[in-house]
Amino acid sequence: MARAQGLGDVLARERGRNHARDAPLGTEYRCAGYATAAAAAVPPVRLADFGSVTPGPDTRHLADWIVAAQDHHNRPFFIVDKRQATLYVFDRHARLQASTPVLIGAALGDDSVADIGSRALAQVLPEERTTPAGRFVAEAGRNLQGEDIVWVDYDAAVSMHRVRGNPQERRTERLATPTVEDNRISYGCINVPAVFYDRHVSPVFAAGHTALVYVLPETRPVREEFGAHDTSPRLASRRSP
Repeated sequence: MARAQGLGDVLARERGRNHARDAPLGTEYRCAGYATAAAAAVPPVRLADFGSVTPGPDTRHLADWIVAAQDHHNRPFFIVDKRQATLYVFDRHARLQASTPVLIGAALGDDSVADIGSRALAQVLPEERTTPAGRFVAEAGRNLQGEDIVWVDYDAAVSMHRVRGNPQERRTERLATPTVEDNRISYGCINVPAVFYDRHVSPVFAAGHTALVYVLPETRPVREEFGAHDTSPRLASRRSP
């Protein structure tokens, strides 16, 4: 599989453009318009727009890489920060639309057991109830009960859906607490508050559209998971006045 374009690749192109601009006249180019054309051909590095929200460093790092590398291909995208049990929703211009606490897999881990998608829930062991990390092309679908959901990883039976569950699990109440420890309760699916799902998630997939879902790892570095490199300190300096 081809290596994902790292942010270092984008910055390397920027450095190459600056080198060409500083070269003596009459060497690499003789046309007065060449420098302007070359500069126009390489877009400036852009950053994700979180507005007034302050995300965790891994979420910021990943979002900046997504937009700089154009990994989302101008589609809306979602980031799930498992450590903070938070879902971020971006439009195709990488502008944050909304964020919310979510419920995630009860077990710590970033991978799904190979055959877990074909098992009944009763056969899934407690240590196997993970929300897998990675980049997923998500699409709308329906579960066995006919409820509209978003398939994140169809083969592993991992979806994003409205929060539900029996009263003993107190899933809605878990979303309202300030802690993240009690947000780990699902078999691996991403449980979203119902009102938030209807307002910010479901419309993204209207008319058969797809979107990217990025789930941050919790047991390995984000750079290892996505190939997202070199966002600091150069990009950090871009944010400071």
